[in-house]
Amino acid sequence: MKAIIVLFFSAIVSLQAAGATVNDTTRLVPLQGAANFRDLGGYMTSEGTHVKWGKVYRSAEISKLTDADLKLLAQKHIKAVVDFRSDEEVAKAKDRLPANASYLQLPAGSESLAGIMAVLPKLSSGDSLMISFYSQTAHLKDKYKPFFQELLKMPDSDALLFHCTAGKDRTGIGAALFLHVLGVPDETVLEDYLATNEYRKAENEKMVKMMMQMNIKEQVARDMAAVKPEYLIATVKAIYQQYGSLDQFVTEELGLKTEDIALLRKKYTN
Repeated sequence: MKAIIVLFFSAIVSLQAAGATVNDTTRLVPLQGAANFRDLGGYMTSEGTHVKWGKVYRSAEISKLTDADLKLLAQKHIKAVVDFRSDEEVAKAKDRLPANASYLQLPAGSESLAGIMAVLPKLSSGDSLMISFYSQTAHLKDKYKPFFQELLKMPDSDALLFHCTAGKDRTGIGAALFLHVLGVPDETVLEDYLATNEYRKAENEKMVKMMMQMNIKEQVARDMAAVKPEYLIATVKAIYQQYGSLDQFVTEELGLKTEDIALLRKKYTN
């Protein structure tokens, strides 16, 4: 399994050296009331096709969208919103939805996030906590199987948005699974994941300052605000340990049959 993990992320060094996290303004959807909002289109698959533009978007929370933002999202035909946040997070910042958009909350695995804040002031590094979070697999089925069912039933004329609070961890895993199922190479999946550090640069600095005011050490705050290769690697390792491969996980836990994967690729690549 170690060899598989090394192979899966063999491009980490070259991606970082090449500046793979550079903000792509073509992908960014500039909104006044939401950060890290971007189109997952344009990525090339191993079959030589590309993920379709304007079909699937990822974002941070959308409770502060302006009326102009909502108008823009309606123009992009976003008709389904999938929210990976907990009940507590949703209660504090309810989504503002585009006109006539459906809403699906999938909170599994998010229930214990509130307790993390009490632990942070005691830590000197946030990496172990983040890796522990990313290594949890018990909630993955309940969180991401319904997400893929939404993708499968989306009309071809509509688009879907999925998000959490920062749009980086729960959303990052969801994006990685989605792109993997479409056949996007591992190094590109990682590139999309790491791009959050650029898309959230300003927001992350605000987050770090806020956490430091709560007596959380700066290094811990920066670890919690960022995405790192080893975080996503932790999810992949946990899946390999339990299921043998990502594809086996997709079949067993996410319930995607061969025909489902073929349909997803037909719907979301060209």
